[in-house]
Amino acid sequence: MIDLTLAEIADIVGGELSDVTPEAAAATHVTGTVEFDSRAVTSGGLFLALPGARSDGHDFAAGAVAAGAVAVLAARPVGVPAIVVKPVAGQVDSSSGALEYDTDGSGAAVLAALGRLARAVADRLAAGGLRIIGVTGSSGKTSTKDLLAAVLAPLGEVIAPPGSFNNELGHPWTVLRATPETDFLVLEMSARHPGNIAALAAIAPPSIGVVLNVGTAHLGEFGSRDVIAATKSELPQAVPATGVVILNADDPAVAAMAERTEARVVRVSRSPGADVWAGDVTLDELARPRFTLHAGEQHVDVALAVHGDHQVSNALSAAAVALECGASLQQVADALAGAGPVSKHRMQVSARADGVVVVNDAYNANPDSMRAGLKALAWMAKSARAESGAQVRSWAVLGEMAELGDDAIAEHDSIGRLAVRLDVSRLVVVGTGRAMGAMQHGAVMEGSWGSEVSPVPDAAAALDLLRAELEPGDVVLVKASNSAGLGTLAEELAREGQA
Repeated sequence: MIDLTLAEIADIVGGELSDVTPEAAAATHVTGTVEFDSRAVTSGGLFLALPGARSDGHDFAAGAVAAGAVAVLAARPVGVPAIVVKPVAGQVDSSSGALEYDTDGSGAAVLAALGRLARAVADRLAAGGLRIIGVTGSSGKTSTKDLLAAVLAPLGEVIAPPGSFNNELGHPWTVLRATPETDFLVLEMSARHPGNIAALAAIAPPSIGVVLNVGTAHLGEFGSRDVIAATKSELPQAVPATGVVILNADDPAVAAMAERTEARVVRVSRSPGADVWAGDVTLDELARPRFTLHAGEQHVDVALAVHGDHQVSNALSAAAVALECGASLQQVADALAGAGPVSKHRMQVSARADGVVVVNDAYNANPDSMRAGLKALAWMAKSARAESGAQVRSWAVLGEMAELGDDAIAEHDSIGRLAVRLDVSRLVVVGTGRAMGAMQHGAVMEGSWGSEVSPVPDAAAALDLLRAELEPGDVVLVKASNSAGLGTLAEELAREGQA
């Protein structure tokens, strides 16, 4: 974060000083990081006191100061130097559940203050030349964010969030990682309700906005795909006329957002005619795409290090941003070639010593990303069969896709049917709810499956089944919404067989 005194921060967030004199506050500088986990506090940092599932951050304020924080941003006095903001009465709309345990409005007050602080820092850094890039979409945000960090790195210092820090807590937390030396700030922007993306854009106004797709993630929260599209369009609407909006022209709902922004529009596509497009797309044996990247009259061959045909569109968006920021086409190609999976549990491919290949894509799932994962699995197994001549089996270990509302049964049924149509060898349905029953039912109805589909109650039972039945050379996809908890299963499965 930029160097600010406690007095300056108190003024920015509208808070009152507690357990620190005005003179001391004017002389005390926050030079470290801003943290909501007291274990991550650094010397000279600022600690955020937020309520959680098992504890309240206010109870850890003294420990955070003892660990090096110079003060605490809190909703009540905590006995150590603090900036205190008044609790917010009433229900606050949260994009992520970050306020789930905020019973008295204290968490909402601290998060609002954090947002004001991040906005002040973003404004000062943007005035000094910082370029802020916002990325949204129903799927692919984290993968694209990671690709963006890679293609921008040759051009200067990049700050991007770890994992999926894309909500009203992780977003400003990431902004406050930027310093005067930062050239590019990449921000992933998520939403569960209309207005969420606009609120995030207000914290750090982007000069470049990227919209990847409009799918059915969080359909139960939004109610319809049209509402999802309107919410995603909040990002291009937030980009000023002097900025640039990157739109995926292959998604009609995204392409239509060109009418909803004053910024210059750059279109990406897998077909000719767009500003940046991909031709001659092929996949290698691990479903890593190869294609020719076109921009204007120039073109270059690209070999991605990430897995899945769906990564082509993500790479095109990242390439378009880098080109806007001054990269050459060859620089983009070189950077993409070295940009392997970064964030955990997102198309992480591990080849075990016994020949089993594990694809860990267990961080999140919606119908679009589930279809993409299954297609990648089918391709890997098909390629392995062609190369070895052996009867390589493909396993889809699937958990529930959360927050689909009234469409949950139909969507899970559809995924079960798709597994059959893609010739997946074995489907392991993890979970006992109605949605997972629908997935099993879809597979049985589509292919008259019997032993090919195995319903199990939980991740432990799935792991036991795989341990007993996996054979060398098998390819396993593990995918579900994060709430299903299959990430640990996939990690354990990848570790086993290595000895």
